[in-house]
Amino acid sequence: MSTAANHFTGVTLLITHYNRSSSLERLLKAFQNLRCEFDDIVVSDDASKPEHLQVLEALKEQYRFTLVSTPENKGLGNNINKGQAAVKTPYTLYVQEDFVPKVAFVTHFKDALAFMKADTELDIVRFYAYFAYPYLKPYGKGYSLMDFKPWIWNADHLKFYYYSDHPHLRRSTFLDKFGKYTEGIKSDRTEFLMCLSFINKKGKGLFFNEFTTLFDQKNSNDEPSTIQRSSWRESSNPLFLAVRWFYLKFRLLKNTVELVTIK
Repeated sequence: MSTAANHFTGVTLLITHYNRSSSLERLLKAFQNLRCEFDDIVVSDDASKPEHLQVLEALKEQYRFTLVSTPENKGLGNNINKGQAAVKTPYTLYVQEDFVPKVAFVTHFKDALAFMKADTELDIVRFYAYFAYPYLKPYGKGYSLMDFKPWIWNADHLKFYYYSDHPHLRRSTFLDKFGKYTEGIKSDRTEFLMCLSFINKKGKGLFFNEFTTLFDQKNSNDEPSTIQRSSWRESSNPLFLAVRWFYLKFRLLKNTVELVTIK
C-alpha cells in the first residue's frame, strides 16, 4: 500500500530522456520530495551514451520505473511515441527530463486531474510555457480554456501553439485521437505538426494562468539543452525588430495556409 501523501491513481509519469541522467535524477527526486507517487513511471530513452545508460539502470532500481530504450537515436517524435505506447493508465503526465516541479504543483495538479475526470471532452491541461496562450477564457481554480481563433485578424502567431511539449497532463488515448508524432525531423517541427493536428481535430485544452509557478526548466553547464534556438529573434536592435515584425506576419500567413491544407 502506498505511503505517499499524494498518490495519483490512474496516472503514469512519462519522461523523455537523452544524455541528461543527472537532470532525470533531479526530476525524480523532486517528485519524491513532494511526496508524489504515480501508478507507474515510464522513462523513454533516445539511445543515450553508455555512461548515461549506466546511471539509468541504477535509477531504475531506486525509483522503480519502466525503461523504454532504443539502439539508435531516432529523435523526439519517436521517443514520445514509444514512451506513450508503454503507458497503461488512463492519464499521462508528460515531462521532459530538464524540468523540476515546484511545491505549488501538487495542489494545481490535483485540480487538473479532477477537471480531466469531470469533463470528458478535455484532451490536455498545460502547466508550463514561455509565453501565455493569447486567447483564453476563464475556467476555474487558476485555469483558463484555450480558445483557438482561426481568422487572420486574430494576428498573434502564438495562437498556433495550442499544444506544447512542455509539461502537461493528457489522456493516454491522445495519440489515437491526434495521431503519432512525426518522426525523423527536427523536434520543433515535430511539435508544430502536433499543434496543427490538435487544432484540426478539435482538441480542447486548459492552460494554467500562472504558468511559471508549477515547474522550473533547468539546464546546467554539464547537461545543457539539446535544442539550440536562434538569438536574433530576441535582439532589441531596431533593424532586427523590423525584420522580426515582417517575419511574424509571414509566419502567421504561412501557418494559416498550412493549417487549412495539411492532411
